[in-house]
Amino acid sequence: MFIYSLKARTLKLFGVICLSLALIITLVAFIPTLADDSIAASTSGESVDYSYDKVKNASDVVNFLSQFGWTVNGSVIESEEVTIPAEFDKVFAGYNEIQKEQGLDLSKYKKKKVMRYTLEVTNYEGYEGRVFANVLVYRNKVIGGDICSADVSGFVHGFEK
Repeated sequence: MFIYSLKARTLKLFGVICLSLALIITLVAFIPTLADDSIAASTSGESVDYSYDKVKNASDVVNFLSQFGWTVNGSVIESEEVTIPAEFDKVFAGYNEIQKEQGLDLSKYKKKKVMRYTLEVTNYEGYEGRVFANVLVYRNKVIGGDICSADVSGFVHGFEK
């Protein structure tokens, strides 16, 4: 038979740990988190909020891109379901850095199937070639994307001009 005795000091410590744990759980459950639904960008001292949620179809993608000042050739060139890789190679890690610069992160979506919409941008200034917008959507929310040129030696950058 084993006998274990508790001192008042041990009971107090156990009680403090339990209360602390309950407080942390309560805070996590009831304090609103900073969601990716709207991300604030700062341009010349002004704060601009972009909405990344409620993107269900191609027309919603067009509206999403218009927040950044892009006009697109109304129809989607390509709409395809793609899978975010489980392990990022060098190229995809670089692409994810572009996403992180615009407040997004694809590493949270590894192994997930997402929709990629590709549209042609018609108002890209200072470039004569074709420019495309790629938008990645997961569960009606934009999780990534880019504006890029069709040239091999062209450019790729985030949504902001």
